[in-house]
Amino acid sequence: MNLIDTTITKAVIIFSGGIDSTTLLYHIRAQGYDVTALTFDYGQRHRKEIDCAAKIAARIGVEHKVLDLTILNKVAASTITRQELEIPEGRYNEDIMKLTVVPYRNLIMLSIAAAFAASQWIPELFYGAHSGDHPIYPDCRPEFIEALNRTLAVGEWNPVRLRAPFSHMSKGEIIKLGLKIEVPYELTWTCYKGKEKPCGKCGSCIERLEAFEYANAKDPLDYEK
Repeated sequence: MNLIDTTITKAVIIFSGGIDSTTLLYHIRAQGYDVTALTFDYGQRHRKEIDCAAKIAARIGVEHKVLDLTILNKVAASTITRQELEIPEGRYNEDIMKLTVVPYRNLIMLSIAAAFAASQWIPELFYGAHSGDHPIYPDCRPEFIEALNRTLAVGEWNPVRLRAPFSHMSKGEIIKLGLKIEVPYELTWTCYKGKEKPCGKCGSCIERLEAFEYANAKDPLDYEK
Protein backbone atom coordinates (compact mmCIF):
# COMPACT_ATOMS: atom_id res chain seq x y z
CA MET A 1 0.00 0.00 0.00
CA ASN A 2 1.63 3.23 -1.14
CA LEU A 3 0.22 6.04 1.01
CA ILE A 4 3.02 8.55 0.46
CA ASP A 5 5.01 10.39 -2.18
CA THR A 6 8.24 8.46 -2.66
CA THR A 7 10.05 11.11 -4.68
CA ILE A 8 11.39 12.69 -1.47
CA THR A 9 13.93 10.64 0.45
CA LYS A 10 14.40 12.34 3.85
CA ALA A 11 11.84 12.67 6.61
CA VAL A 12 11.36 13.36 10.31
CA ILE A 13 8.79 11.38 12.29
CA ILE A 14 7.20 12.00 15.68
CA PHE A 15 7.86 8.63 17.27
CA SER A 16 6.23 7.58 20.55
CA GLY A 17 6.97 3.86 20.47
CA GLY A 18 3.27 3.04 20.15
CA ILE A 19 1.45 1.09 17.47
CA ASP A 20 0.62 3.98 15.14
CA SER A 21 4.00 5.72 15.00
CA THR A 22 5.89 2.41 14.88
CA THR A 23 3.83 1.18 11.95
CA LEU A 24 4.31 4.53 10.24
CA LEU A 25 8.07 4.38 10.85
CA TYR A 26 8.30 0.92 9.29
CA HIS A 27 6.04 1.97 6.44
CA ILE A 28 8.00 5.04 5.40
CA ARG A 29 11.29 3.18 5.77
CA ALA A 30 9.91 0.50 3.45
CA GLN A 31 9.10 3.26 0.97
CA GLY A 32 12.76 4.31 0.90
CA TYR A 33 12.83 7.25 3.29
CA ASP A 34 15.95 8.13 5.29
CA VAL A 35 14.24 8.82 8.64
CA THR A 36 15.11 10.69 11.80
CA ALA A 37 12.80 9.72 14.68
CA LEU A 38 12.02 12.25 17.42
CA THR A 39 10.62 11.10 20.77
CA PHE A 40 9.44 13.63 23.35
CA ASP A 41 9.76 13.30 27.09
CA TYR A 42 6.86 15.46 28.25
CA GLY A 43 6.59 14.01 31.75
CA GLN A 44 4.22 11.24 30.67
CA ARG A 45 3.40 8.62 33.28
CA HIS A 46 3.83 5.91 30.69
CA ARG A 47 7.54 6.67 30.30
CA LYS A 48 8.08 3.07 29.27
CA GLU A 49 7.12 4.17 25.77
CA ILE A 50 10.37 6.16 25.54
CA ASP A 51 12.45 3.04 26.20
CA CYS A 52 10.31 1.13 23.69
CA ALA A 53 10.91 3.79 21.07
CA ALA A 54 14.67 3.55 21.60
CA LYS A 55 14.63 -0.24 21.20
CA ILE A 56 12.54 -0.09 18.04
CA ALA A 57 14.70 2.63 16.48
CA ALA A 58 17.83 0.61 17.25
CA ARG A 59 16.31 -2.49 15.68
CA ILE A 60 15.36 -0.76 12.45
CA GLY A 61 18.56 1.29 12.37
CA VAL A 62 17.23 4.85 12.27
CA GLU A 63 18.62 7.95 13.94
CA HIS A 64 16.70 8.53 17.17
CA LYS A 65 16.61 11.61 19.38
CA VAL A 66 14.80 12.02 22.72
CA LEU A 67 13.90 15.67 23.33
CA ASP A 68 13.11 17.21 26.72
CA LEU A 69 9.62 18.70 26.76
CA THR A 70 8.93 18.28 30.48
CA ILE A 71 7.87 21.92 30.73
CA LEU A 72 4.64 20.76 29.09
CA ASN A 73 3.79 18.87 32.26
CA LYS A 74 4.07 22.11 34.22
CA VAL A 75 1.77 24.17 32.01
CA ALA A 76 -0.75 21.61 30.71
CA ALA A 77 -2.12 19.26 33.35
CA SER A 78 -3.54 15.92 32.24
CA THR A 79 -4.24 12.55 33.81
CA ILE A 80 -1.44 11.07 31.72
CA THR A 81 1.16 13.51 33.10
CA ARG A 82 0.14 13.95 36.73
CA GLN A 83 0.64 11.10 39.20
CA GLU A 84 -1.97 12.49 41.59
CA LEU A 85 -4.71 12.24 38.94
CA GLU A 86 -6.47 8.98 38.16
CA ILE A 87 -6.26 7.56 34.65
CA PRO A 88 -9.84 7.06 33.41
CA GLU A 89 -10.93 3.63 32.29
CA GLY A 90 -13.28 3.00 29.37
CA ARG A 91 -13.47 3.44 25.61
CA TYR A 92 -12.16 6.43 23.71
CA ASN A 93 -15.62 7.47 22.58
CA GLU A 94 -16.61 8.31 26.14
CA ASP A 95 -16.32 11.93 27.28
CA ILE A 96 -14.28 10.89 30.30
CA MET A 97 -11.38 10.12 27.95
CA LYS A 98 -11.02 13.86 27.35
CA LEU A 99 -9.22 13.86 30.70
CA THR A 100 -6.28 12.27 28.87
CA VAL A 101 -5.90 15.25 26.53
CA VAL A 102 -2.70 17.26 26.98
CA PRO A 103 -3.68 20.65 25.50
CA TYR A 104 -1.90 21.38 22.21
CA ARG A 105 0.56 18.51 22.76
CA ASN A 106 0.78 17.60 19.09
CA LEU A 107 0.93 21.24 18.02
CA ILE A 108 3.92 21.84 20.30
CA MET A 109 5.70 18.62 19.33
CA LEU A 110 5.09 19.13 15.63
CA SER A 111 6.30 22.75 15.81
CA ILE A 112 9.56 21.65 17.43
CA ALA A 113 9.93 18.78 14.97
CA ALA A 114 9.26 21.14 12.05
CA ALA A 115 11.96 23.50 13.32
CA PHE A 116 14.39 20.59 13.50
CA ALA A 117 13.45 19.41 10.01
CA ALA A 118 13.78 22.90 8.51
CA SER A 119 17.19 23.39 10.11
CA GLN A 120 18.34 20.11 8.53
CA TRP A 121 16.72 20.85 5.16
CA ILE A 122 14.44 17.85 5.58
CA PRO A 123 11.19 18.57 3.70
CA GLU A 124 8.80 15.99 5.19
CA LEU A 125 7.40 15.61 8.73
CA PHE A 126 5.23 12.60 9.61
CA TYR A 127 3.02 11.72 12.55
CA GLY A 128 0.69 8.82 13.21
CA ALA A 129 -2.73 10.42 13.71
CA HIS A 130 -5.56 8.06 12.84
CA SER A 131 -9.35 8.19 12.58
CA GLY A 132 -9.93 6.68 16.03
CA ASP A 133 -8.29 9.75 17.60
CA HIS A 134 -10.67 12.24 15.98
CA PRO A 135 -13.50 12.27 18.56
CA ILE A 136 -11.23 12.97 21.55
CA TYR A 137 -8.05 14.59 20.24
CA PRO A 138 -8.61 17.75 18.15
CA ASP A 139 -4.95 17.85 17.09
CA CYS A 140 -5.34 14.57 15.22
CA ARG A 141 -8.20 15.68 13.00
CA PRO A 142 -7.86 16.40 9.25
CA GLU A 143 -8.76 20.06 9.73
CA PHE A 144 -5.89 20.45 12.22
CA ILE A 145 -3.46 18.82 9.78
CA GLU A 146 -4.63 21.09 6.96
CA ALA A 147 -4.43 24.23 9.12
CA LEU A 148 -0.97 23.44 10.44
CA ASN A 149 0.28 22.69 6.93
CA ARG A 150 -0.88 26.14 5.84
CA THR A 151 0.98 27.66 8.78
CA LEU A 152 4.16 25.71 8.06
CA ALA A 153 4.03 26.80 4.43
CA VAL A 154 4.17 30.51 5.33
CA GLY A 155 6.17 30.37 8.56
CA GLU A 156 9.65 29.58 7.24
CA TRP A 157 11.80 30.25 4.18
CA ASN A 158 12.41 26.51 3.99
CA PRO A 159 8.90 25.11 4.62
CA VAL A 160 8.26 21.61 5.90
CA ARG A 161 5.27 19.57 4.77
CA LEU A 162 3.27 17.76 7.44
CA ARG A 163 2.11 14.27 6.50
CA ALA A 164 -0.38 12.04 8.32
CA PRO A 165 -1.03 9.15 5.91
CA PHE A 166 -3.01 7.15 8.49
CA SER A 167 -5.44 9.96 9.34
CA HIS A 168 -8.38 8.24 7.62
CA MET A 169 -7.48 4.73 8.78
CA SER A 170 -8.62 2.94 11.93
CA LYS A 171 -6.14 1.42 14.34
CA GLY A 172 -7.23 -2.03 13.20
CA GLU A 173 -6.43 -1.12 9.60
CA ILE A 174 -3.05 0.19 10.70
CA ILE A 175 -2.27 -3.11 12.44
CA LYS A 176 -3.30 -5.04 9.32
CA LEU A 177 -0.79 -2.98 7.35
CA GLY A 178 1.85 -3.43 10.04
CA LEU A 179 1.50 -7.19 10.12
CA LYS A 180 2.25 -7.30 6.39
CA ILE A 181 5.53 -5.41 6.87
CA GLU A 182 6.47 -7.30 10.06
CA VAL A 183 6.23 -4.48 12.59
CA PRO A 184 7.51 -5.78 15.99
CA TYR A 185 4.38 -5.02 18.01
CA GLU A 186 5.84 -6.94 20.95
CA LEU A 187 8.22 -3.98 21.43
CA THR A 188 5.52 -1.29 21.35
CA TRP A 189 3.80 0.30 24.34
CA THR A 190 0.28 1.71 24.57
CA CYS A 191 -1.01 1.69 28.17
CA TYR A 192 -1.37 5.08 29.84
CA LYS A 193 -0.77 3.74 33.34
CA GLY A 194 2.87 2.92 32.68
CA LYS A 195 3.15 -0.09 34.96
CA GLU A 196 5.21 -3.20 34.34
CA LYS A 197 2.35 -4.71 32.34
CA PRO A 198 -0.42 -2.94 30.41
CA CYS A 199 -3.64 -2.62 32.41
CA GLY A 200 -6.09 -3.63 29.68
CA LYS A 201 -8.68 -1.21 31.09
CA CYS A 202 -7.69 2.32 30.06
CA GLY A 203 -9.00 3.67 26.78
CA SER A 204 -5.64 3.24 25.10
CA CYS A 205 -5.42 -0.45 26.04
CA ILE A 206 -9.04 -1.16 25.08
CA GLU A 207 -8.56 0.45 21.67
CA ARG A 208 -5.39 -1.56 21.13
CA LEU A 209 -7.02 -4.87 22.04
CA GLU A 210 -10.03 -4.16 19.83
CA ALA A 211 -7.74 -3.21 16.96
CA PHE A 212 -5.88 -6.52 17.15
CA GLU A 213 -9.22 -8.30 17.22
CA TYR A 214 -10.29 -6.39 14.10
CA ALA A 215 -7.05 -7.46 12.41
CA ASN A 216 -7.67 -11.11 13.40
CA ALA A 217 -4.40 -11.15 15.29
CA LYS A 218 -3.29 -11.71 18.88
CA ASP A 219 -1.72 -8.85 20.79
CA PRO A 220 1.78 -10.07 21.76
CA LEU A 221 1.79 -8.10 25.04
CA ASP A 222 1.04 -9.74 28.38
CA TYR A 223 -1.70 -7.83 30.20
CA GLU A 224 -2.50 -7.57 33.90
CA LYS A 225 -4.97 -10.22 34.95
